[in-house]
Amino acid sequence: MIDPQTVKLPVIDAQAGTSDAQAPGAGVRKVYVETYGCQMNEADSEIVLSVMNGTGYEPTQDIAAADVIFLNTCSVRDNAEQRIHGRLTNISYYKKQRPELVVGLLGCMAERLRKQLLQEGSVVDVVVGPDQYRALPDLVEEARTGSKGLAVKLSRVETYEDITPLRTEGISAWLSVMRGCDKFCTFCVVPFTRGRERSRSLESIVREVEELSRHNFREVTLLGQNVNSYRSDGHDFADLLAAVAAVDPSIRIRYTTSHPQDMSDKLIETMAAWKNICNYIHLPVQSGSNRVLKLMNRTYTVEHYLERVARIQELIPDASLSTDIITGFPTETDDDHRRTLDLIARVGYDGAYMFKYSPRENTKAWAMGDDVPEAVKGARLAEIIDLQREIAHRNNQRHVGTVEEILVDGPSKRDEREWKGRTDTNKVVVFTRGDQQIGDYVPVSIQRASAATLHGAPLDSEGRPVYIPLQMTTTTA
Repeated sequence: MIDPQTVKLPVIDAQAGTSDAQAPGAGVRKVYVETYGCQMNEADSEIVLSVMNGTGYEPTQDIAAADVIFLNTCSVRDNAEQRIHGRLTNISYYKKQRPELVVGLLGCMAERLRKQLLQEGSVVDVVVGPDQYRALPDLVEEARTGSKGLAVKLSRVETYEDITPLRTEGISAWLSVMRGCDKFCTFCVVPFTRGRERSRSLESIVREVEELSRHNFREVTLLGQNVNSYRSDGHDFADLLAAVAAVDPSIRIRYTTSHPQDMSDKLIETMAAWKNICNYIHLPVQSGSNRVLKLMNRTYTVEHYLERVARIQELIPDASLSTDIITGFPTETDDDHRRTLDLIARVGYDGAYMFKYSPRENTKAWAMGDDVPEAVKGARLAEIIDLQREIAHRNNQRHVGTVEEILVDGPSKRDEREWKGRTDTNKVVVFTRGDQQIGDYVPVSIQRASAATLHGAPLDSEGRPVYIPLQMTTTTA
């Protein structure tokens, strides 16, 4: 499972009109894509924009100016799907004003629900699964004549490796290296919505990173549902990681998501050998109970997981670890929950994505029933969150007084007088803003820390603070 992200949605104002300059249908047609869920969906949206751009559509961030609106969806949890249903209700305002507007539902939810989304009265015109994005231009044109379109067939071969994603963000790139999943965890819909594993060629990935280097990108994240199970023409993921790292030493290389079963010594050794491969690993454990892990079909034990963590810490002492935790899985007991808390405390994660179990149709866990009461799930999740926050705060305090190299990715959301960036271990750092630019690497002296953020001041070439200490300039949010 890839880490879920929070997506900020634009607000639809039912009273607002569009100017003549913005009027849809005037001149070049425009496509608007709204992305939900994980980094894989972000990468897929860039493929969709590229496909549509190839037939004359320009991307727009103004939903009111769009001739085509796509929602790229996630089905990992039920609340993700409920957000989409609510969003479609909002979008119906535009459809009523302009019946020629084409609305499409893409991705995992499209694959899972299929024809249900095209029922009579639905605002949706086009439903396209993650392996059928090449069909979008034709389906959109058919929708303009009043025909609804459905393309959800899963593929054993589609990787989109010949399509250059249309990227709109200038320093960091998501790069999909494989699609699908063969693990069949009992709680997960991904094998049913994204199909079986297939990998891009190593050569095509290296070429894409070379192109990103020419365009001055400074960070590339390699993506796959289980990225470390990558296999192509005798190459494994460690081979790919080394080949990508060799392209440009000034580009940081990250990847997500790993499966503990496929976290090999070779992969860990490769990470340790290359300075520009970030010392950060997202290694989902899901539960600290072997009994629950077996029910989840996670194919490893707690003991194996801890042995992999120990190996990572041996070869990469500064490595930062994050994880996924599901609480309230069917039949989970208080003892199972305590084992999860014990594992979290033992590993000492820097971060975690923590969720209550969400039943999904067509998975094996669905047949197990959802027998852990919602109140119990909530209480257990609160305990996990509290423990993880305490650990993250303690871990971050260790960085106070150190100097970290930060890749600047933009202004702080709380105070535009500050820059925000990340360490190679994926920690967020806020520091006093000067003449640095987005994409610069900046040495920063860490002065204080919270559970989520490090705060500091940049250093000059002599290692001296350049600006007034941050705590004297920061405003209260």
